[in-house]
Order: sequence, then structure tokens, then C-alpha cells
Amino acid sequence: MYIPTFDDVIAAHDRIRPYIHRTPVLTSSYFNELTGAELFFKCENFQKAGAFKVRGACNSVFGLTDEQARFGVCTHSSGNHALSLSYAAGRRGIPCNVVMPRTAPQAKKDAVRGYGGVITECEPSTSSREEVFARVQAATGGEFVHPYNDPRVVAGQATCSREMLEQVDGLDAIIAPIGGGGMISGTCLTMSAIGPGIDVYAAEPKNADDAFRSFKAGHIIADDAPETVADGLKVPLKDLTWHFVSRHVRDVFTATEEQIIEAMKMTWKRMKIVMEPSCAVPLATILANPEVFRGRRVGVVITGGNVDLDTLPWMKG
Repeated sequence: MYIPTFDDVIAAHDRIRPYIHRTPVLTSSYFNELTGAELFFKCENFQKAGAFKVRGACNSVFGLTDEQARFGVCTHSSGNHALSLSYAAGRRGIPCNVVMPRTAPQAKKDAVRGYGGVITECEPSTSSREEVFARVQAATGGEFVHPYNDPRVVAGQATCSREMLEQVDGLDAIIAPIGGGGMISGTCLTMSAIGPGIDVYAAEPKNADDAFRSFKAGHIIADDAPETVADGLKVPLKDLTWHFVSRHVRDVFTATEEQIIEAMKMTWKRMKIVMEPSCAVPLATILANPEVFRGRRVGVVITGGNVDLDTLPWMKG
């Protein structure tokens, strides 16, 4: 297993710069007063394709040789990696085939097709996803770009926290959502290289808390089909992301479904920005654990804004 280095991050940033936004960092006096911390929100919801995953996708696609790219790329994803890879493949002019759960948000499916990706649907479980993907890859011959367990992807995601350290001085901590662990791994990679005194925290839904349980147990615990409003955080850690999580993450916090929805709603109301439920998990955990963050300068990664406006979580029922 190849472990990416910070040299890979620098190369990734140079490679993807023409295809991504340098996203802004926003602050909120309301949330600072509420939490007792200084929060700096890195807004990847304003990123190309609406999510941070375009970083890893572009690094993977534009790092391929012509021979590797001959049959295009393929992947499995609940949404943001699928649409990001479709975006990157479209920019390079190669095909992209993606396997998505039939329950994935319609907004994300629409975005994949809008960028030229071809969707094959599967059942909403890790086992179904991997089984259907194996058939699609065999039929297409595309280069597999894993949503997170891929050194090219991790190096690309690491460019987000690299930018953040250039934009904000004196951070004490940084927190991001954790599902499969691509963003957290990239954050760990950057911090270990150029921000070694900055604590890295991961935030996860209580209904899909396999990373929390893995972190406490000291080995990967994988759930097959957890149910949570944070649809981007249902997948389990893999060997590459576990390498970073187990070595560099200070702690993993969880939030209930109610806390996630309330944090999402509060951010929409107070900061006037569109974010998806997965992105609300870090703020939800900060609000639930104020003693950890009080008095500290904290970077908060808002990972994406690809939310289905027709099915907002507080509209249910």
C-alpha cells in the first residue's frame, strides 16, 4: 500500500489548480459566541461540482497516462465522488461510469448525468455497491478511482487543509466529517507535514459510528448499511484511511440525527449558505462538546452543498 507524502500534495495542488476553486473561509460571530471558540469555516460547498471531492477526483483523472485513461474511469459512490469524478472526466474528455445506491439524493444523480457520467444503480449497502461495481468495471475496463481508499484521492483532498493553513493563522484544531476517511486522511497528511501542533478531530453521525467504534477499538469495524440523514458518511474506513486515522486523529465525536439537522438548519439561517447534512456533523459535535473547543481557534471543513432542495430533512413528516 502506497502512503502518499506531502510532496504528493504539492504535486496534486499544481495539477488540479486549473480545475478547482480556492474556496473562501467564512466566520460567524453568532457561532463564536455560542461555542466559545473562534470557528473558521472552509467552504467547500462553493467548490466546483459542489464538494471537496473534486480535488481528489481531478488529481486522479489528470494524473493518468493516456494508456490508463484509454477506457475512462469508474467508481462507486453515494454521490459527491461520483459527480466529482464525472466532472473531472468530462474536463479530460474521457468516459466515466459510476455505481450509485438507488436511494442516493436525486440532486446528486442529476449532477452526475449533467457532467456526462453514466449511472448504474445498486442497493444501499456496501456489499451490493461492491458487487455491482465489479460487474461494471469488468464490462467497461475503466480505471478504478476509489472514493477515498486511493493515494491519489487522499493527496487531492489534502489540498483543502493546505489552503486553509494559508488562509488562517494560528489554528489550534481542525475538524471535518468522517465516512470513509478521505478528507480526514488528507487533513492528517497536511497537518503532520506543516501543522504538527494542530489537533485533528473527526465528526460522525451516531447512527453510522463505525469510525468512532474503530478508533476506540484500535481496528477497523465496518457497518454494511447504516441509516442516517448524512448520506455522504455511510461508508466504512479502509486500510489507507485507517493508516491516517489511527495515527493522527486526536478524537472522533458523534452527533445524533436531531443534532445534525439542527446544526444544518442553524447554519443555513445564520450564515446563509447551502450545505448538505453531512457537512453539519462537525458543528453539531462542537455544540455537543463545547469544553473541547472553547477558547480555541478551530478550522471547520464544510465539505459540500449538493443537497436536494425538495427533500430537506426538516421537511419530513
